[in-house]
Amino acid sequence: MPATSALRRSLAAIAALPLLTLAACGYGSQAKDDGEAKVAAGAKKIDGLDSVKIGYFGNLTHGTALVGMQKGFFQKALGATEADPAIFNAGPSEIEALNSGSIDIGWIGPSPAINGYTKSAGKNLRIIGGSASGGVKLVVNPDKIKSLKDVKGKRIATPQLGNTQDVAFLNWAAEQGWKVDPQSGKGDVTVVRSDNKVTPDAYKSGSVDGAWVPEPTASKLVAEGGKVLLDESSLWPDKKFVITNIIVRQEFLKKHPKVVEAVLKGSVETNKWINANPDQAKAAANKRLEEDSGKALPADVLDPAWKSIQFTDDPLASTLNTEAAHAVKAGLLEKPDLNGIYDLAPLNKVLKAEGEPTVDDAGLGAK
Repeated sequence: MPATSALRRSLAAIAALPLLTLAACGYGSQAKDDGEAKVAAGAKKIDGLDSVKIGYFGNLTHGTALVGMQKGFFQKALGATEADPAIFNAGPSEIEALNSGSIDIGWIGPSPAINGYTKSAGKNLRIIGGSASGGVKLVVNPDKIKSLKDVKGKRIATPQLGNTQDVAFLNWAAEQGWKVDPQSGKGDVTVVRSDNKVTPDAYKSGSVDGAWVPEPTASKLVAEGGKVLLDESSLWPDKKFVITNIIVRQEFLKKHPKVVEAVLKGSVETNKWINANPDQAKAAANKRLEEDSGKALPADVLDPAWKSIQFTDDPLASTLNTEAAHAVKAGLLEKPDLNGIYDLAPLNKVLKAEGEPTVDDAGLGAK
């Protein structure tokens, strides 16, 4: 089959994924309201808007959203405009929700943001801020895999075809000189696309030998006897790479810039509080996970997972460009035009007002 046809098939497979994800519960689960996030007496709606719909995952790499919701930072910044959360399990489903207007703003990984931007020819979303770096590891069964070279011939789980960790693992495997078909996952190493929720059970049953996954899934595997063979941050300059961005519908940004600015203010305040109060922030994130999913993380999972994530307002734009190149190299994406994917003007306005350094879009900003 010609390479271009294979690429189209891969892209078609990725495009179809949102239709299969969360089909039973719509676009996302509604989170429970927390007592600390009540609207303050006398607060006013911004631009007369009743609510802003905010999407995020139940992952610690989305800790800014978890803590911001739990501690009421978003609600405080939004006044009487309600911060209305929706929880997702995968990036493609969140992009579909954004495109349909089911959410307005979302916390999401770089690969879904890139795919969503390119598939709409740059018309549906903008990245408006950063949130987190790191928090991704290759965890393996130490009885089967004792060194990096032992990964060859084994079964390694990633969360989803074309998601951020899937792209990262395929790129790493290619750098080892191994060949893997990106669509089927078959080759010198077998890539098993497995939802983060079921990967620990797959590991325990022996159906996978390891996984390239975000936190807290990585630490859940370690708690089951797995060993961290590689921290993805070690592969990046300064050990920093974007794992979570903030995106917005372009139409919403155009119509409600003050609301977007308020959400970004809440995000900046949240990150500042997280970095100043790491233990309290960790507890708040775990409490939100419990309210959203019905189950908190045990300390032996929560503690190491939280330590591996850096929370930052900087979108680390240059690393997004590199991650896009990795997806192209893996055969999951045709070379994208990312010019205009960022609009960091609202964030930089907030940062200036807070006396914080502004951030850069690596030349990929909206003109």
